[in-house]
Amino acid sequence: QVQLEESGGGLVQAGGSLTLACAASGSIFRVSAMGWYRQAPGKQRELVASIANSGSTNYADSVKGRFTISRDNTKNTVYLQMNSLKPEDTAVYYCNADLIVWNGPPRDINYWGQGTQVTVSS
Repeated sequence: QVQLEESGGGLVQAGGSLTLACAASGSIFRVSAMGWYRQAPGKQRELVASIANSGSTNYADSVKGRFTISRDNTKNTVYLQMNSLKPEDTAVYYCNADLIVWNGPPRDINYWGQGTQVTVSS
């Protein structure tokens, strides 16, 4: 069993900051790519940022320069530092990870967290 547990969501005023964290736990052999997605009401889920095992990163244009993704491979944890938050950043943020599990198939399997609400007031 693998779990992705998110934390750090909440309510913040525009211009403020929040840091999200997501820890992967369970029978994990190796975590490959990790990332954050978000889904606002009435909209499709979209990629916010991702980070490979090597540390290379990818960001949505809408968050470049404001959000920073990082990871701690010793803790199987990914972080999303969100600065200069805007009301349009309001959404449920989901953690995502590709990982290989012990005693499982020798390939990455994709997992999702349960989501954490981020609300930015104007």
